[in-house]
Amino acid sequence: MKQFLNFINGEFVATGKTFENRAPINNQVIGQVHEAGAAEVDAAVAAARAALGGEWGRMSVVKRTELLHAVADEINRRFDDFLAAELADTGKPRSLASHIDIPRGAANFKIFADIVKNVPTESFQMTTPDGGTAISYAMRTPLGVIAVVCPWNLPLLLMTWKVGPALACGNTVIVKPSEETPATATLLGEVMNSVGIPKGVYQVLHGFGPGSAGEFLTRHPGVDGITFTGETRTGEAIMAAAAKGVRPVSFELGGKNAGIVFADADFDAAVAGITRSAFENCGQVCLGTERVYVQRPIFERFVAALKARAEALKIGPSDEPGVGLGPLISAEHKAKVLSYYAKARAEGATVVTGGGEPPMHGAYAQGHFVQPTIWTGLPETSSVVREEVFGPCCHIAPFDTEEEAVRLANATDYGLATTVWTRDLGTAHRMAAAIEVGLCWINSWFLRDLRTAFGGAGASGIGREGGVHSLEFYTELRNVMIKI
Repeated sequence: MKQFLNFINGEFVATGKTFENRAPINNQVIGQVHEAGAAEVDAAVAAARAALGGEWGRMSVVKRTELLHAVADEINRRFDDFLAAELADTGKPRSLASHIDIPRGAANFKIFADIVKNVPTESFQMTTPDGGTAISYAMRTPLGVIAVVCPWNLPLLLMTWKVGPALACGNTVIVKPSEETPATATLLGEVMNSVGIPKGVYQVLHGFGPGSAGEFLTRHPGVDGITFTGETRTGEAIMAAAAKGVRPVSFELGGKNAGIVFADADFDAAVAGITRSAFENCGQVCLGTERVYVQRPIFERFVAALKARAEALKIGPSDEPGVGLGPLISAEHKAKVLSYYAKARAEGATVVTGGGEPPMHGAYAQGHFVQPTIWTGLPETSSVVREEVFGPCCHIAPFDTEEEAVRLANATDYGLATTVWTRDLGTAHRMAAAIEVGLCWINSWFLRDLRTAFGGAGASGIGREGGVHSLEFYTELRNVMIKI
């Protein structure tokens, strides 16, 4: 039985209170997670602040970035360990985790280390009132102690997406991974020690939100900034906590993303793209597509083609060859997704495919598997069209004009992402400008240049990360004025 300990000041720390870590593929207990309380949070914050005033705070940018390159190299050296940990926690297909989660998780350290080394700041020369000269310049200083509150859908990738730039900028971090996925954040503590990251720079606290590590950490006055990826309601609670002390936040929250397919699109490419965006990672992707709008001339053909694609997805455990769809993360989340499947039927949906649980055998019968599901025929006011399900499902509706597609896409409180499929360059540019989101993909989905801004609008978040935009959150820009 694995023991997932807290990682505080370079040491793995047990507590007197534990909770179970269960495998999504069969609901079996695979470990005990040691829950951090207020005392552990206090200790981690104290260690983080001490590190800022110690070796880490005095370290040159060159040395710091060398260490972060070493972290990435050590993750890659222990690739199989990280992959096994991620698969056990999430149950996602091995092909997905081995090509996205672990490589990108490692790359985030190198990418942001290189950005920090090469991003300039501003300088100006001016004439002073007495006829003299003054020069002003900007310098970036670390924000301080950063609380990193992580989701369970891409545990390593989305955690290092925040930890990488935070450390590159000279901050210290305290990570609160999801209670569902404690493994890779804990394993990263071993990597930090092995490459020589000073104590207190990277720390991990396990637990839940309210009344547990999450609340204690985000309310702690010794935390200087909070970054969070997860559902919007949790983001609202963290923002309220951050108001005490006027601390900055960076949030990437929920989405109810639209996919728009025009009649002139490359049909096969559009079907393949929407298949990925609706069903990849069992639909547990904040950037995923749960609302699909298809121009009327190709609507029926598109529904039939997406149905065939969905039904061709092999459902099963991570290591089974050819598996394209794993389980949902937990029994609780499975119950939520199935409740939306029931709501869709009750509201009059036509179930094109799916709508329930697949037949699973042996130990996997206790796993958290659901069918990829497609609906048509629902009004825009229905629950599964308005609310984020976060499962392998989508509703498809027809549209006639470009203006109608824009109106449908924007009829939501969220504003995270969209994917648009068309061969017409003018249509593509107009749609990108008109749809109110943080990320717009044209003839693609989940295609990322990590130098570019990432984040959502409306209820989908606040702030931007990626490239130099991460530096805007993880550093304070100080102005220095010199009278010559």
